[in-house]
Amino acid sequence: MFRVEAPPAPLTPRVGQAVKGSVRRQRFSLLAAYGIGVVLLGVVGLTLSTISGELAAGFSHPEFWLMASLALLADARAFIALGRHGKPVMICPSLCFTFAILLCWGLGPAILVQAAAAAVVAWRMRYPPARAALMAGQFSVATAAAFGVLVIGRPDPFNSIGTVDAVRDAVSVVAAAAVWLIAYQLLRTLARVASRRRTGVQMLRPAPAYELLSIAALLLLSPLLAVSAHVSAAFVPLVFVPLYAFERMARLSAERDRTARVDPLTDLANRTGLRAAFGRLRPNGLHPNQGQPLAMLLLDLNRFKYVNDALGHEVGDRLLIAVGQRLRAALPAGAVAARLGGDEFAVVAPANNECQARRLAESVTEAMATPVVLDGLQVDITGSIGVALAPRDGDDFATVMRHADVAMYLAKQRGRPIQTYRAEDDHNSPERLGLLTDFRQALESGDGSVALHHQPQIDLATGRVVGFEALLRWEHPTRGAIPPGDLLRIAEHTPVMRMITQRVIDEVVAQQGRWLAAGVKLRSSLNVSIRDLHGEEILTQLTARLAEHNVPADLIQVEVTESALTADLGQLRATIERLADAGVAISLDDFGTGYSSLQHLRRLPLREIKIDRSFVAGIAHNADDAVIVRSTVDLARALGLRVVAEGVENHYTARLLAEAGCDLAQGYLYAPAMPGDAVVSWLDRHPTPA
Repeated sequence: MFRVEAPPAPLTPRVGQAVKGSVRRQRFSLLAAYGIGVVLLGVVGLTLSTISGELAAGFSHPEFWLMASLALLADARAFIALGRHGKPVMICPSLCFTFAILLCWGLGPAILVQAAAAAVVAWRMRYPPARAALMAGQFSVATAAAFGVLVIGRPDPFNSIGTVDAVRDAVSVVAAAAVWLIAYQLLRTLARVASRRRTGVQMLRPAPAYELLSIAALLLLSPLLAVSAHVSAAFVPLVFVPLYAFERMARLSAERDRTARVDPLTDLANRTGLRAAFGRLRPNGLHPNQGQPLAMLLLDLNRFKYVNDALGHEVGDRLLIAVGQRLRAALPAGAVAARLGGDEFAVVAPANNECQARRLAESVTEAMATPVVLDGLQVDITGSIGVALAPRDGDDFATVMRHADVAMYLAKQRGRPIQTYRAEDDHNSPERLGLLTDFRQALESGDGSVALHHQPQIDLATGRVVGFEALLRWEHPTRGAIPPGDLLRIAEHTPVMRMITQRVIDEVVAQQGRWLAAGVKLRSSLNVSIRDLHGEEILTQLTARLAEHNVPADLIQVEVTESALTADLGQLRATIERLADAGVAISLDDFGTGYSSLQHLRRLPLREIKIDRSFVAGIAHNADDAVIVRSTVDLARALGLRVVAEGVENHYTARLLAEAGCDLAQGYLYAPAMPGDAVVSWLDRHPTPA
């Protein structure tokens, strides 16, 4: 029923041991002093009761001994549940009997029986002596406060002669129960304040509302028990019927609460339990510099789907159970592990800095290193862990969880076991999501802020213009020009990407039709995303627009980024081959940045590869970049592919590329990207192929 929290994490082992030992000694002395003080108050009341003869009067009634015995039996058999903070809690049913004894025979017998019942509770809950004394003292003082109300009200239900007397008796008993609850809660609050001032650590929490409600129900059941004892001792044991119903409701409530907080498969916390643990360690309303610094770890297992598909879901469940057990064993005291669903796990743990958080993540990785044996097969466990810190990366649960999720997906993308959250890597921040919303509205409204510009591609050998690449431009009403790379990263994994592709195809093919009508016959290249290659929609739309504007398919080239080929090539290859069969040329963009296998160059129907601008920019002063460019050109020539260099900005770079054997170049050296309507006039000043 009392909640104890750990002291702050030590800065160094030696200082931490000294501080921890000091806090423990102060805590013990505080508990002992407080317990002794409240017990002395109870002893004073017990002494006064003895003088008044209450004990003797109580001992002479067999009903008293029956109630006392049942009080001890009730606490000995009471249900112990896990509280909302994960600690054992027991609502003492003996309160019903001791309050009835208070009503019948006074303060002395009630305190005596309550002290004996408190000893039973302490034994069952494995409380240390000081804490047992504290609990007994709190109950004694609360009972003494309630007795004061009874002395003032002087209820005498067995001799009441009228309605006014009956109402007075009922009000007195209810008021005594209310004062008992107020005194109990006040003592808990005072102990909390005293412990925080003395040790800097919050040891005791005020009783939660559900606990006070349960105690109130037990206290208000006691008048019925007192009346039953007055009529006949045989009626007293019948109180176990409502007490049994009370316990059943407590069990059902505890089970429901546990189901809401605990994952049934792994017995770890679920998302709700993890949120509660986070809130317990970092309560809402704290200043960012207050509260325990925390680390949030998000673990996603790799290739778990293959285990389910190959060995079945039952074996997959056993693997998840094994992961949960290892995760729990790898965590330090104070950390909470949770399963969020599927093969995703999370950890909340105290951590003062990023180094501590990474060490915790490394210990989790090491715990998963040993294969799990399932049905005679050794199953390796690997995972990607995202790490976020509170308050550095956010102060509320939802923000820290989202940032850990961003880091985890980045770890998967980069093939790393551990990735710490960095704001610059977060392409889905609220600011960027707002930007995506604005862009969607601009696409749908057609207000002219979204447009395609076309950058020429030049034949390095002849200087002729051989084609254009269509590039997306967006002028935000308040932020100005948005870099295309930032925009595409935000939209890449959203339905907006498909809207972009549809808009680009429509405008590029329509522009080609206008150029043909003006006597210009040059190839146009357009970029597509990996999402566009997962179905037939891009092929259907492209062929329909080509037919609509009478544009030959060989005047359109589709550029696919090399990083897209690191995904499931089997799904993408069919779409790429159908585009090639339709007469559309395929270009591999950003070559050298996507870690693709060379077999892609052999298996896919490619016409050209484009060397990424990061290598082109360094060819003049970086020997490694120069070697990469020359090797790429040699490889492309051997495979019969055309080579295009992006980002050419000076004549020296252009000359080096020509000497290396590169075919085409594009960049600011020749012309920036321009609107489609400006292309014809620009071409009048540049030679075109015969």
